[in-house]
Amino acid sequence: MSTPPFLPLIDPTAGPLIRSLALLGPVLIPSALLSAVLPTLPPASSYFVQTSSTDDVVSLLNNGAEKVVIDLGQLVELSGQLSRERLIVRVAESELEWVKGQLESAGGVLLVSEQAHSPESLALTNTTVYLQPSQIRPEGLVSTIRSSRPSCFVLPTSLLTNGATSSSHLSVADAFLAPIISDRPDGLFPTIVSSAENGTALGMVYSSRASVAEAIKSCQGVYQSRKHGLWRKGETSGAVQDVVSIRTDCDSDALLFSVIQHGSGFCHLPQATCFGELSGLARLETTLKSRWESAPEGSYTKRLFTDDKLLRSKIMEEAEELCDAQSREEVAFEAADLVYFALTRCISKGVSLRDVEAALDAKSLKVTRRKGDAKPKWEAKVGGDVKPESKPTEPVPAAFPESDGAVKMRTVTLASVSPEEKPKLLLRPVLNSLAMIDKVKPIVERVRREGDEGLRAMTKQFDRAELSSNIALPPFATPSESQLPADVRQAIDQAYANVKAFHVAQAETAPLSVETMPGVVCSRFSRPIARVGVYVPGGTAILPSTAIMLGVPAQVAGCKEIVLATPPRPDGSISPEVLYVAQLTGVTCILKAGGAQAVAAMAYGTKEVPKVDKIFGPGNQWVTAAKMLVQNDTDALVAIDMPAGPSEVLVIADHTANPVFVASDLLSQAEHGTDSQVVLVGINLTSAHLEAIEQQIDVQARALPRVKIAREAIKKSLIVLVDSVDEGIRFSNEYAPEHLILHLENSSGAVEKIDNAGSVFVGPFSPESCGDYASGTNHTLPTNGFARQFSGVNTLSFQKHITSQELTADGLRKLGPTVVTLAEREGLEAHANAVRVRLAELSKA
Repeated sequence: MSTPPFLPLIDPTAGPLIRSLALLGPVLIPSALLSAVLPTLPPASSYFVQTSSTDDVVSLLNNGAEKVVIDLGQLVELSGQLSRERLIVRVAESELEWVKGQLESAGGVLLVSEQAHSPESLALTNTTVYLQPSQIRPEGLVSTIRSSRPSCFVLPTSLLTNGATSSSHLSVADAFLAPIISDRPDGLFPTIVSSAENGTALGMVYSSRASVAEAIKSCQGVYQSRKHGLWRKGETSGAVQDVVSIRTDCDSDALLFSVIQHGSGFCHLPQATCFGELSGLARLETTLKSRWESAPEGSYTKRLFTDDKLLRSKIMEEAEELCDAQSREEVAFEAADLVYFALTRCISKGVSLRDVEAALDAKSLKVTRRKGDAKPKWEAKVGGDVKPESKPTEPVPAAFPESDGAVKMRTVTLASVSPEEKPKLLLRPVLNSLAMIDKVKPIVERVRREGDEGLRAMTKQFDRAELSSNIALPPFATPSESQLPADVRQAIDQAYANVKAFHVAQAETAPLSVETMPGVVCSRFSRPIARVGVYVPGGTAILPSTAIMLGVPAQVAGCKEIVLATPPRPDGSISPEVLYVAQLTGVTCILKAGGAQAVAAMAYGTKEVPKVDKIFGPGNQWVTAAKMLVQNDTDALVAIDMPAGPSEVLVIADHTANPVFVASDLLSQAEHGTDSQVVLVGINLTSAHLEAIEQQIDVQARALPRVKIAREAIKKSLIVLVDSVDEGIRFSNEYAPEHLILHLENSSGAVEKIDNAGSVFVGPFSPESCGDYASGTNHTLPTNGFARQFSGVNTLSFQKHITSQELTADGLRKLGPTVVTLAEREGLEAHANAVRVRLAELSKA
């Protein structure tokens, strides 16, 4: 592929353009803007950095910069230290002649010039010239770019636009297409579309200048149909494409679109590509992704996905067999086995082949590397210290204890953790949110496309329930005594009463009214959100408590429609506990569906399922990703409560803490799911006290019915040892836990220092379980550190506020001149006039 025709120089105005520019090739980032710009770049984007610090060059290259722009003095300092291909030297045209010899040690020249030059005209070999005219005028720049190839123009983003070229701005599409030529009578460009995930060619289409401009602007697959004009791929079928990159070939007469394909696929025939089915790694990845979503229980692939010890053992086994293989056929056979199990591991963690390739590319950019020797345990193994006949089980890192050993958390001392490593302690063991959104897109699009029929099909696939209707409407059947024993019913009634009492107290009973100045009264009043959806998970546990926590505030707030979504049981029925809560809370529709498909049905509505205005409720990462996806779709016009994820708890314990209580609190969250995380912050704990807590975790975990789930969660969890309560609370505030439990000598006094938490449980007799079920507070809380920005669900979550203002004639006389002055200052004459005409009328009175 050829060098891009222009290199965008990022400035503070670039925000809306960055995603489009990253499609077309590298972007140039001043080092001062690097920390702000990098998070906004799409994954695996290519970028150059311009820096004035020689000390930063190696670090920038190691951390992912493809090239670094430096001045001539820096080049001299770095002579012989780095590959010349990674350095671009910035020089003024007046300096060029006398420094040409030194530029041969650089891979590029950034020339500040009044005119275009080619490498040949400058007598520079094996280098690329980047031109930065000192005065840039959009008029005529397209033809200048075209004629200056293979040089590349450096253009500040303040000059660029995704709109049309004007006297002040140059269209990004026009700049990119400047060197493109077509030998076809219709002026179209042959375009190969390939998968960004596995590199497979999906098909061949045609592009026009208009279609490329639209693709760049929307970052979606848009092409030119020779029969029907502009063709937005997937506009009707839902099989849309996210464009990852657009490149030209070496002759600048053809294009390559690298895309992430969603939905049914690219080809109109029932096959993966227009050239037939996938093969090799692409085929394996597609198969494993499908199995990850729907592998039947008991199948070998399902075992690999759910039994971490089995998969780990198989990877080690196949790696050893590959090392022992000798013949060409044996090496190929064993390598294929290793790739299968390694890719299974990747898919189970949300990692695609594209992610692996991106990691390889990132590694290739490093200019300094560690020695690369094997770790001692592997050197000893290969050296023969371990006899084959007595080979022990492979050792497992401390962070991942053997599943048949002690249920044990990893321990770190905060004071010994480096500043660079400390942020890693705050990370949650969850999949990449962007990767999860890509996974749920096809599910959401299927519900939009197929409506109730698609929803029923997915309920049959995922929940093994065959339904005649997706919904149930009131009056709901009252569960019998055998279905819902009296003690359970009474417990639900008590929890409902407590939660309702606390949430009724939160409701605003009267409007807020303030006279901001004589004759000017401003008011604020609340109104319920008319239609709400509440999601009640039903995967590994039945959760009537969540139905209470979401149904009660919706009922108290006065919402007119309450749609409760929950997965049905295999016979199509709803658990009697959830059904009973639906009756208590006035639910108007039960949606018998779970997962991303339930979220999509509530967001967009179907013939059976009412569309809602806001969706509430916790769930797994599929549910969370679907909520985040629909809230950003203007077609859905739906809000969500918060981006909630897997459950979590942080316990702060000092010398007064009861080890039995502490262990029980940690395990109460660990049993939620394998992706839950629990953290213990120990304040000056003695080794004996810490050992007692760890022993209780192991003993209590083994007695739990959900011990396997708790064990997997504990593997990923953490004990952080600190020296003081203040240090422990600082760590907690940085972590921002969903649940915070205080086992402290003065727990009540510590509450005033808590800045970030979903809900706080104060003292030894306030277990998190009480808040989860019946104390009165809500258990739908922010996770993943979002307690920094979000509150837990409450009555006001189901309401919105409307403001009003009423001015008397005297009030307008006093306030009017102020409004006129400000409106005139902003150049909004109609605003000013709306006041003037009234003041004029008042002056006649």
